Amino acid sequence: MIKPIELVVFDCDGVLVDSERIAARVQVALGAELGWPLTEAEVVERFIGRSHAAIGEQVAERLGPETAAVWSKRFEELHAEAVDAGLTPVDGLPEALAAITLPTCVASSGSHEKMRHTLGRTGLHDHFAGRIFSATEVARGKPAPDLFLHAARQLGVDPAACAVVEDSRPGVEAARAAGMRAFGYAGGLTPAERLAGAGATVFHDMRDLPALLAAG
Repeated sequence: MIKPIELVVFDCDGVLVDSERIAARVQVALGAELGWPLTEAEVVERFIGRSHAAIGEQVAERLGPETAAVWSKRFEELHAEAVDAGLTPVDGLPEALAAITLPTCVASSGSHEKMRHTLGRTGLHDHFAGRIFSATEVARGKPAPDLFLHAARQLGVDPAACAVVEDSRPGVEAARAAGMRAFGYAGGLTPAERLAGAGATVFHDMRDLPALLAAG
């Protein structure tokens, strides 16, 4: 028997804040600058939804650890500049949050520092204060289930009673590996079929999320 949803776990980038397009644009630019030409589709495939450390490992394997360190530092600088220049909440997200009555939290591959910046910039940080979890707190990032299980454990909720809202395939895979329901937001960069193929219930408009959660 399926348990009623007791906790909604939101990813951050691309689900709460419209930052994945910024991140992809910066990664493409850095690749061109530092010697690893990448298309946006390749960035989505390789990087989106993964932790900073996991991305750094890929860059180090391709270009060496020194270049990976430069890449990481430049990404943080350029991403922060772009966020300050015009980051917004995901379209329909404020309306969705206003309609969701279930407890919520955030579990992101990003660092707490990054989330303070992006969620603060968009006025969302206070909504989730005290219920924000980062991949820096666990041994393995997405697609491993560690982060989502950590969030559920900290808030005292059975994983089977959690619903995860994700926009990346690694995120959906992590949710499913944690034994949680996964709702895949396909209004961003990851194609709907990649989310569905990983086991998510796919939706395209954030305003539809409250009704999907209510239906279980």
